[in-house]
Amino acid sequence: MAMSDRQLWCFTVVVVVALSISQSFDNMLVAGSPQAPAMFVLGDSLVDDGNNNFLNSIAKSNYYPYGCDFSGGPTGGWLGLPSPPPFEDPATNGARILGGVNYASAAAGILDNTGLHYGDRFSLSQQVVNFETTLSQLRRMMSPGNLTQYLSKSIVVMVFGSNDYINNYLMPSIYDSSINYTPPQFANLLLNHYAQQIVALYSVGLRKFLLAGVGPLGCIPNQLATGQAPPGRCVDRVNQMLGRFNEGLKSLVNMLNDGSHPGAMFVYGNTYGIFGDILNNAARYGETILFNVHFLIDSAIYVSGTPCGFNVTQLWSCLVWYAGFSTVDRGCCGIGRNQGQITCLPYATPCINRSQYVFWDAFHPTQAANAILAQRAYMGPTSDCHPMNVQQLALIS
Repeated sequence: MAMSDRQLWCFTVVVVVALSISQSFDNMLVAGSPQAPAMFVLGDSLVDDGNNNFLNSIAKSNYYPYGCDFSGGPTGGWLGLPSPPPFEDPATNGARILGGVNYASAAAGILDNTGLHYGDRFSLSQQVVNFETTLSQLRRMMSPGNLTQYLSKSIVVMVFGSNDYINNYLMPSIYDSSINYTPPQFANLLLNHYAQQIVALYSVGLRKFLLAGVGPLGCIPNQLATGQAPPGRCVDRVNQMLGRFNEGLKSLVNMLNDGSHPGAMFVYGNTYGIFGDILNNAARYGETILFNVHFLIDSAIYVSGTPCGFNVTQLWSCLVWYAGFSTVDRGCCGIGRNQGQITCLPYATPCINRSQYVFWDAFHPTQAANAILAQRAYMGPTSDCHPMNVQQLALIS
């Protein structure tokens, strides 16, 4: 999946922005360490902030109009928000890794062969190996006791699964997974591979995990452009496939939290539910966004110049931009039916009224939609994040 510097579909935006705000505010009120000393991000293009720049891959976003609303322009990163440095960047070493590292790779999946047609990418298993490389460096920088505490308080964000469907299972002309597995069998295959790698990360000392579910892929412009859905509807067949994976991921979280992994907390992020609510109730989100602006601006007053990288004016300009949605079935930048048959090409002209679009390109939501995801994941009820929200996860000592 490809994504602009200002786009992010998942809960990393919550950890990066909201957690950065709360950490800095805490430090101004009380002496001591921030809520989380580091954040380690594993995933696909939804959270890749530049790793694929260093790989032989066509899954990159280092060209305009990606980054058109980001002050730094297109960088090849997919976030456009403060994030740990990319693992593959040669400059990511020494003290720079202490705040965390981003291992995510565009086109990557839970399965090693997912996204193969894009070229090189770091699959889930390779990203875990890459984390172990970082861990070796950290062992040389900290005492065993300090490293144990550091890892136990750090947050791991994992965003996988989307590519295993849209760049594997739903591409029978390239991959044979849909021939060899029924949708329930394929979901179980993904979950079994995923669980093994999550437990591997736990075994080396990590204790706080945010596992984002897969969003309603049947509603993205790329799938609508196939013509398989009636006007005004999503591709139900695709969304139904995802139900087994998301339900299984939530069950996996419950199993991991059953006491068999002492000291750990695993959180399931209900991306599908929250984003489905945005699509089904797009018109009512204008007032909600205005509330979110005031909430974050009130917080930002206390964190000007903090590690989150925003001052008050910048944060306001970022969030006041969102005033509601009028277009939910096509991309802001793309070609063909639903602006989703071909995703955003170099130097294409995106729509002007981006704040009124739910989708940026053939695959990804706009920053406006992500602001809603951020607020609900960080402070929302257990229906949004199970069994607790991100703020509560960060506060666990």
